Amino acid sequence: SYFCMNWILLILFTGPTVLGSLVKGKVGQNVTVPCFYSVKRTEDITSMCWGRDSCPISKCYRTIIWTDGWKVTEQYNSRYTLKGNVPMGDVSLTIVNAEEEDSGIYCCRVEISGWFNDQTSNHKVVIETARISTASPHTYTSEQTSVHESTSESSFTIMRTWPSVSASEAPQTASGPCSSISDCSDVTANLQNMSVSLPSQQYSENGLYIGIGFCAVLLAILILALFLT
Repeated sequence: SYFCMNWILLILFTGPTVLGSLVKGKVGQNVTVPCFYSVKRTEDITSMCWGRDSCPISKCYRTIIWTDGWKVTEQYNSRYTLKGNVPMGDVSLTIVNAEEEDSGIYCCRVEISGWFNDQTSNHKVVIETARISTASPHTYTSEQTSVHESTSESSFTIMRTWPSVSASEAPQTASGPCSSISDCSDVTANLQNMSVSLPSQQYSENGLYIGIGFCAVLLAILILALFLT
């Protein structure tokens, strides 16, 4: 019976306590913790308070705001304010420029006339720090520089391995229009001589190889004949 009496007294003195919402926000933002009560007529408008930690038996613990039902009458920190329509029952708490220290349990108590009729709700607030990117701002620049260097090195290598051209041939083949008819005829003659000289050299080399091969065959036949005799 003793324990039953304690439970009955605890329920009576604490009144109807409602577990409120979980509210999350980020540092530097405005965070709103919702709290409402029903207002159907003028007589329903009543005083209320906001406090830190869970709702006690009466009033608010570590009070931050009090209202008389119409407007805010006490405000212990300028960052805690009520921006809703207070006379219509919107007593939601707004935390301006939230900080990590604002995380915790908040109590919303609406004082309703009568014994142990107060409407209370506890809300958990979590303020998180904004994530900062750790990527180096110079990464792209260094990659771009390395690509540029590799490109310049490769182009330099190509220029070094490009076959050399004699001074007498390069200007004639790569220059613009001929200055005169004689210049054009000279260029044409040089090109024909180049095209003819290359096959003639090739034919002479082929004839030399054929002669050497023919002599080798004759020598082999002579040695075979001597061996047979």
